[in-house]
Amino acid sequence: MSRRYIVAMIPLLLLCGAFTVHAGGGAAIAEAPDAKRVVFTNPQRVTIEGYSQDAMEPFISPDGNYLFFNNSNAPTVDTNLYYATRIDDLTFQFQGEIGGVNSTALDAVASMDSNNTFYFVSTRSYAETFSTIYWGTFSGGSVSGVALVPGISKEKAGWVNFDACISPDGNTLYFVDSFFGSAGQPQNARISIATRKGDHFVRRKNSAKIMRKINTHALNYAPDISKSGREFFFTRFDGKEPAIYAARRAKASRPFGTPVKIKAITGFAEAPALSPDEKSLYYHKNENGVFVIYRVTRP
Repeated sequence: MSRRYIVAMIPLLLLCGAFTVHAGGGAAIAEAPDAKRVVFTNPQRVTIEGYSQDAMEPFISPDGNYLFFNNSNAPTVDTNLYYATRIDDLTFQFQGEIGGVNSTALDAVASMDSNNTFYFVSTRSYAETFSTIYWGTFSGGSVSGVALVPGISKEKAGWVNFDACISPDGNTLYFVDSFFGSAGQPQNARISIATRKGDHFVRRKNSAKIMRKINTHALNYAPDISKSGREFFFTRFDGKEPAIYAARRAKASRPFGTPVKIKAITGFAEAPALSPDEKSLYYHKNENGVFVIYRVTRP
């Protein structure tokens, strides 16, 4: 994403679309027997009828009926979450702000499980809690019962969880741990895993092992997971341009294999989001200074 002021101690927060990644590269992963599943082609721009501003961090609801996204997260913009209803795979009708989630702070990066538990990132209470990931229940364009997700934050000054994505079954949360330096820039960004235990989450002890080939020295963020848990998408920024990657594993309990860039995605592109049928991958792209949503497809 773009940059955004978080609080005085961490003036700039780079969210999943702000780091910027340029995609390109291979399409097969030797570790997976069906690696061809990561081959995407035919990039097409998505239209949001009735909306013409920046659209970033797309997420398609598990039932396919809603597109969630946020506007620009530039420091001078009030970043909020919005939604649109599906007309077809490339066309959505803008409905407005998602009720119950927006504040005067940064509110962005939506995801939702099949039980309509809605997750998002907000900096509204960071100065007091050192926490940024919230959840609630989505219904009819609004979210009720909004609260911090217990068990995720390190609860240490300077550490920020600026991205998160819930698995479709609601049991596994993939999120970013990042330490921000004195200049307000992320010094690292690693994707971690937590498992839901009733009304809270517990960080997995084997998270580092599972994500070993994904968490390189670069900034790794904007996670997205398939229904099976065997296919994983994310953004990586190595200091040049961000790129969207895919990784696979033979079983959901195994570590992910070596990630590869998605060749069909080019330009300034970030924040992958898989469609419910897993044939489309949505993302945002900087096009002539405006962030817009695109998708690539596979059979």
